[in-house]
Amino acid sequence: MSLSDTVLSIVRQTRTMTLPHYGFAAVEYKKTDGAHDVVTKVDKEVELFLAERLQETDPSITFKGEEFGGDGDAARFWLCDPIDGTAHFVRRMPFCTTMLALIEEGVVTFAVIYDFVNDIMYHAERGKGAFRNGEPIRVSERLLQDAYLSVETHVEKEANKRRYVALHERAGLIHIIGCGWEFAMVASGKFEGRISFDSYASDWDYAPGSLLVSEAGGVVANIGVRTYDYRNHDFIAANKQVYEALTEGPDAIFPV
Repeated sequence: MSLSDTVLSIVRQTRTMTLPHYGFAAVEYKKTDGAHDVVTKVDKEVELFLAERLQETDPSITFKGEEFGGDGDAARFWLCDPIDGTAHFVRRMPFCTTMLALIEEGVVTFAVIYDFVNDIMYHAERGKGAFRNGEPIRVSERLLQDAYLSVETHVEKEANKRRYVALHERAGLIHIIGCGWEFAMVASGKFEGRISFDSYASDWDYAPGSLLVSEAGGVVANIGVRTYDYRNHDFIAANKQVYEALTEGPDAIFPV
């Protein structure tokens, strides 16, 4: 069995852990004062399950998760967000996913975003494409003026607000507060891009989706450069047309 088949099978098993508690899980605690920054018992159980099963599959790959941490400096490790969008999960809103990325020498090489509510498995392997339940997916070809963009920033800061307003004037903006679900929409051609600058999330929120979008034919690059490092949380993940409109020419909002 290939790495893809093995890992996807393991991730899909978490549905028996998450779905019975969808809309019913109690919040154990909040990490911050933010309404969205909550943790349930299910988050922790899913992470422990994935860490154990993946370790059995290949003991040479270490594990780092949102809830319990781990070795993020290893040459090869799994990076996990057991439930992205936990606040949606407890409210029975369908914008929550389980996310996993394989990091090798600082590069995302394999990614999973599992929409467990609808049993939709998105995955990508570097150089092999992006898939939705095994079927290839592609980003859209819509232009910026026709685009839906997810934008994540601290909009209360004046410099960020100016960029946000500039984006609002040129495209439709939408933000679900669910990185995995939004990345999946970009890779599937339903949204045209996801933009993050001066954001408030972490590596596990962005790494899986970055590979999914790039393998679906999109452009993923850190703001101000044409390269991408998942540890830099200022980035554009978009179709080619939108990326070029945002970064090139006299009207570029994020010039390179």
